[in-house]
Amino acid sequence: MKRNYLSFAILLTAASLWIACNSAPADTATNTESAPASTATELSGQSGVQDNDSQKDVVKIAAGSADHTTLVKALKAAEYVDALSNAGPFTVFAPTNAAFDKLPAATLSDLLTPAKKDALRNILEYHVYIGVLKPDMFKDGQTLGQANGDNITIAVKDGKTTVNGANIIASIPASNGIIHVIDAVLLPPAK
Repeated sequence: MKRNYLSFAILLTAASLWIACNSAPADTATNTESAPASTATELSGQSGVQDNDSQKDVVKIAAGSADHTTLVKALKAAEYVDALSNAGPFTVFAPTNAAFDKLPAATLSDLLTPAKKDALRNILEYHVYIGVLKPDMFKDGQTLGQANGDNITIAVKDGKTTVNGANIIASIPASNGIIHVIDAVLLPPAK
């Protein structure tokens, strides 16, 4: 009798577990089906993550700056927004709109065309160092390897720091690195 009771208890437990595991709440299926189709396209890539509480990443900081609209436009044209929205860490030398204005107008408009995407991406990657370099870490004569494979040179004189001659005018920490605002566009060496 004891054996039959134990077998019955095991069978009853197994049946209960099977029912619990195989039955989904009715509203779960409804919720999945009722999600708007546009959500998948709106939230593509790391740049689509919505988070208003955490510190902003380098792209969100640039996008929120009135002085960096040209840089953001270039990042979008080069399809580089998601890459810089990832965890990093990145040090981004971010030229201001005024820095882009120093370029010949035809050069910038040409770089923003789809045919020049690779050249634009090369220039943008020349502004990115993989790792975080805070202002106190810069040394005079320091050479840094950039994301595009070329090097930049840091100069520190009389308390001012430059990168390839461009002045660093501000430094802004981000959730995935740091931004150093510069007053000129860095152009990679010709190959």
